[in-house]
Amino acid sequence: MLVAAGATSVADARETPRAATASSPPATVADLVRKVDIPYTQFTLANGLRVLVHEDRKAPVVAVSVWYNVGSKDEPPGRTGFAHLFEHLMFNGSENAPGDYFEPLREVGATDFNGTTWFDRTNYFQTVPRPALERVLFLESDRMGLLLGAVSQETLTNQVGVVQNEKRQGDNQPFGLVEYAQLAALFPAGHPYRHATIGSMADLDAASLDDVRSWFRAKYGPNNAVLVLAGDISAAEARPLVEKYFGHIPRGPENRPAMAPVPTLPAPAIEVMKDRVANTRLYRNWAVPGLLDSESAALTVAAGVLGGLSSSRLDNELVRKDQTAVRVSAENQAFHRVGIFEVQVDVKPGADADAVARRLDAIIADLIAKGPTADEVQRVVMTEVAGRIRGLEQVGGFGGKATALAEGALYADDPEFYRKRLLALGRVTPADVQQVLRKWLTRPVYALTVVPGERGPYEEAAAARASASETATSGQATVAKPGEPAAAGAAALARTERKPPSVGQIADLDFPEVERARLSNGIEVVYARRQTVPVIRLAAEFNAGVAADPPNAAGVQSLMLRLLPEGTTSRSSVQIAEEQERLGAQIQPAASRDRSALLMTAMTPNLGPSLDLLADIIRNPAFAPAEVERLRAQQLALIAEELTQPAGLAQRALPPLIYGPEHPYGHPPSGTGREASIKAVRREDLVRVHQAWIRPDTATIFAVGDIPLSSLVAELERRFGDWRPPAAPKGEKHFAVEPPAAHARIVLVDRPQSPQSYIYAGQVLPVRGSDDTLDLRAANEVLGGNFLSRINMDLRETKGWSYGARSSVDLLEDRSSLLLIAPVQADKTGPAVQALVTHVRDMVGGRGITPVELQQVINANTRQLAGQFETSAAVLGALRSNALYRRPDDYWEKVADRYRGMTAQKLDAAARAAIDPARIVWVVVGDASKVRGQLEGLGLPVETVRPD
Repeated sequence: MLVAAGATSVADARETPRAATASSPPATVADLVRKVDIPYTQFTLANGLRVLVHEDRKAPVVAVSVWYNVGSKDEPPGRTGFAHLFEHLMFNGSENAPGDYFEPLREVGATDFNGTTWFDRTNYFQTVPRPALERVLFLESDRMGLLLGAVSQETLTNQVGVVQNEKRQGDNQPFGLVEYAQLAALFPAGHPYRHATIGSMADLDAASLDDVRSWFRAKYGPNNAVLVLAGDISAAEARPLVEKYFGHIPRGPENRPAMAPVPTLPAPAIEVMKDRVANTRLYRNWAVPGLLDSESAALTVAAGVLGGLSSSRLDNELVRKDQTAVRVSAENQAFHRVGIFEVQVDVKPGADADAVARRLDAIIADLIAKGPTADEVQRVVMTEVAGRIRGLEQVGGFGGKATALAEGALYADDPEFYRKRLLALGRVTPADVQQVLRKWLTRPVYALTVVPGERGPYEEAAAARASASETATSGQATVAKPGEPAAAGAAALARTERKPPSVGQIADLDFPEVERARLSNGIEVVYARRQTVPVIRLAAEFNAGVAADPPNAAGVQSLMLRLLPEGTTSRSSVQIAEEQERLGAQIQPAASRDRSALLMTAMTPNLGPSLDLLADIIRNPAFAPAEVERLRAQQLALIAEELTQPAGLAQRALPPLIYGPEHPYGHPPSGTGREASIKAVRREDLVRVHQAWIRPDTATIFAVGDIPLSSLVAELERRFGDWRPPAAPKGEKHFAVEPPAAHARIVLVDRPQSPQSYIYAGQVLPVRGSDDTLDLRAANEVLGGNFLSRINMDLRETKGWSYGARSSVDLLEDRSSLLLIAPVQADKTGPAVQALVTHVRDMVGGRGITPVELQQVINANTRQLAGQFETSAAVLGALRSNALYRRPDDYWEKVADRYRGMTAQKLDAAARAAIDPARIVWVVVGDASKVRGQLEGLGLPVETVRPD
């Protein structure tokens, strides 16, 4: 037992847990792979559209996913970023569905809806209630066949501005320029993967309507696409619908992406880049074979062994043993034609970066020379397989069943590629890993070091580019002819139905039955059963959170939580990490403002040993002095990183301004705290914090899984039933502290060389999370709570100044807050703040909720419920939020009726009673030399401060 002299042992403060009953042997990788199956039916229309249908009746929703065989690697010279720009244009209406595509999606209650572009593909996806399926098929087919008639110069100009702000938003982050350097170094001129998907400012400036027309005709034909329907539908039901809506679209040219060879550098490339970062980061990169290559699986395992696992070689050597790094990673990014094997090491502030670099190269060389152990390989494979199984609970989204089928069909001409990939991972041996390491990582490396310093000049967009509104008024709003064909030379598309089909009756949510039990020591268990995948999701939650930190000890709660899985009285940090990997389990500490938790995801066959591990982590942390110092250094590094990030700076600045530094919510919401308090905390302080807050009389266990409650309770009772509170008193949060009387003003946090400004504003509201806030939250949806909100449609879709702007009612146990967030291009900072001020004033002062806005809120929130709670993770979140906000178990089943009973007058009244523009404090993180003058003309006091 590791106990500092004179300190109290955490284990001494409670009884030792009884030995767990004998559990069955953990499931093997082969056992789990056998459970991975996505049955499907496949057919191809006469026009070449490939269709896959997977039937899954667990929820009355269908995922619709369209994948086009086109990505940034298909872009010609001088048109970088065009595939991604076109993805944006596809959301701006078609001939028979004009206007923003998100409007009809929200109307039908779509969830998980978006589009993405990458090197190899462009995809569009949404999950909708079954009665809305025909409407969505109409919409997807209309933009596949009849887009060009709706594309104007005004739309193109606006979306170029939006994409350029998306680029600024990424570039504005620490290390935001690294990808450009990596691609340019690894791939020779003319290689399809040499340029980033986001493209260059100059090429985006040069995009024309002729480019749009040419790109659409050449790339977006049905024979260049895969359509997947997954969910509450059979193939027999799907085929006539797909024929009806897509069958008449003419075939287009077939896109045949260029073969992209894997290049080898002629010699090692060593580069140093300066950036406004908190610590030095080391990169090691090699171009390697892509997803379909027989060596790709072994390269993935190699990356996991090197830096992907929590117990990886780099973690164990550099982070745990040497303690010269605060974060490491390794990844095999497998694209269609090629891959990138990337290693990252964040050097601990104060450590010798050159020495760490030499140590890094020695660790890589040792793995190449000796290869991994069989246990390392097995742990990587188990982690990969378990992650895939968890993802397949969802029918759509970014990683569900539709994605798995579409990706295989598009890249490998095999919808079952996902399964074959898992089987290939399971066959990887240590010798295979050593062989691919010797073959690919002994070639010349691209070694990049990013060090703190000033960036070089930033590539900006052309200043003379017309805004969307200017283009619209200058007579340039040119559109293509209606019915313009998708493919060059094809006959004009004649659509028999020009109106979107009606949406059938969408049933209200049938939320899973909530069951309750108590362990013998009084811990309540709240459970919902979902028999979809063999997974148990569990949250051991404690009434603590970031708000539990006293004003002089901000960040201590999070430090204590992060130390729990880093060693117990019987297990080391490495042993804990390795056990999780062998079991395919994940145990993670988490702290919101109001609650602390240990979150566990376990494969059901491995539940017993996973709970053994969880109980040991919660009940018997060692807080070993060496681990305390290691995690202290990591948290200090996290604080330093936040002070370089636009959002991090804003989120650290605003809470003490609106809540006051003494209020429990006056701390940074990330939980990292303040440098002084983390430096000052002692091991015995952490022991006391654990005893005060992580204890059975502050605990509730929430879980969602596929076993009966009685079985789960029996397993929990064995591990937690004899847990007794320590003698130390329970912790207490001090919400009696009154927030200051805030007044509207602007606090400008100077962050030089920022191409964007990050606007983050807030006001403490006169409501608590347990109050009835539904009308207020509905009103906020109109203001800034979704894509179609007033502030987003104005700043993004009308003005093109931002990639996205939003507002939220931040519900908390005590006093909640209104937050407004808008990253905007630097030269529009002042006008953007003024626009936001105007929207808030309109909301509470004159321009009330319109009938159209009210109906949008009602439709979206009543129709999206089934998709909203499709996954066990979402159900678990609902169980926890219901408890925090003191809602009844049937809250989500009854909420639809409450939305249907809303009126514009109720929403207006709720907004006016809570929101006061005169009390909103505006934090702006940006380059003061560029934006202060813009802000000084707004009629609000402006104060310029340095970070933190």
